[in-house]
Amino acid sequence: MKLEIKVPSVGESVSSAEIEAWEKTQGDQVKKGEVLVTLGTDKASLDIPAEQNGALHILKRQGAQVYIDEVIGYIETDSFQKDSPQKESINKNSSPRQNSPVSFKFQNTKENLSPSVKRLVEISHINPSLISGTGKAGRLTKEDVLTARKSNNIKSSLNDPVKENDPLSGGKEETEPLLRKGQRREPMTRLRRATAEKLVRSQHQSATLSTFNEVDLSRIIEIRKNHQGEFIKKYGCKLGFMSFFVKAVVSALKEFPKLNAFIEGDDIIYNDFQHIGIAVSTEKSLVVPVIFNAEQLSLSAIEKKLLEYKDKALSLKLSPDDLLGGTFTISNGGVFGSLLSTPILNPPQSGILGMHKIEERPLAINGKVEIRPMMYLTLSYDHRIVDGRESVGFLVKVKEGLEEPARLLIDI
Repeated sequence: MKLEIKVPSVGESVSSAEIEAWEKTQGDQVKKGEVLVTLGTDKASLDIPAEQNGALHILKRQGAQVYIDEVIGYIETDSFQKDSPQKESINKNSSPRQNSPVSFKFQNTKENLSPSVKRLVEISHINPSLISGTGKAGRLTKEDVLTARKSNNIKSSLNDPVKENDPLSGGKEETEPLLRKGQRREPMTRLRRATAEKLVRSQHQSATLSTFNEVDLSRIIEIRKNHQGEFIKKYGCKLGFMSFFVKAVVSALKEFPKLNAFIEGDDIIYNDFQHIGIAVSTEKSLVVPVIFNAEQLSLSAIEKKLLEYKDKALSLKLSPDDLLGGTFTISNGGVFGSLLSTPILNPPQSGILGMHKIEERPLAINGKVEIRPMMYLTLSYDHRIVDGRESVGFLVKVKEGLEEPARLLIDI
């Protein structure tokens, strides 16, 4: 029986995706629950697992653009049931020398190569059957092809474009130049491309300006130190710095609503709610999950939501619904050691707050020098909608809330 592998629906605003990588190759025996393919959208990456045991058949190549409900491959379930017992018996009762002629020994023909290796073979104009594979079961790897290409007996012509008009190709036609020694090529994921385009668009479509201040975090550090144990015991999560920053931002946005608004044509659209995006760096890209209606949440509720998003980001499980609808963004470059930076706006938003590294610095307090834990803050804003007075006032309001956390509790 053929079990179709379809592109799942990943949110109302997403109609297509890109095949970032097939985790299995053509004809592989797969088990239920194993990840078959990773799809990338403009908002997130997601893994598609096998729904049943069987043999994998790939219909759409890595890099192809695919659409919701489109069939990109199928699992032949009957094949797994027939072949698996035989393979198990061979593995248990036969020596490695006896195993080598078995039919599941990989054949390095163009039809059987992984998408990336096949493309490299085509670009290099090399016959894959002439190369000894060093991968699992004799599979050909990129390194095998590159080594063969350096051989004097194998010449590659890179002047002709590689045409990929078969169903696996995604309809691409391109020329890929030979890389220099020490270089390697890695295509950008769709998520990374979308992020890059969005950031460039932000720079071109807004009048971005930044203002700076610094904040003394002594009282917040003291609160965390004195109440961390009770907080963890009651809520099951740590009391971090970010929840205080979210609260301080919400308070400031209420007083300076233009930083929570955006431009649409000749109009300003104001939001009477605070959906706060938190910039998170992953292995694949920068994503900004949103804490919705942050103005209604307690410190513990914010911390739990942050923990949920952290787990989702690390496992690449963030959905488009987690990432859409933010009205203001907080970016924490301090976790990487950044002392000062000017974050880029997340369009169509009009403001983004940059947090930075906490450093002990000498301050003049009541005529005496004291060492305090200080952090530089940056507010980048769209000067088309936000004036200097409002931007400075907003940042001062955030500073006041962080230096006197009681103000956040009584909303003043």
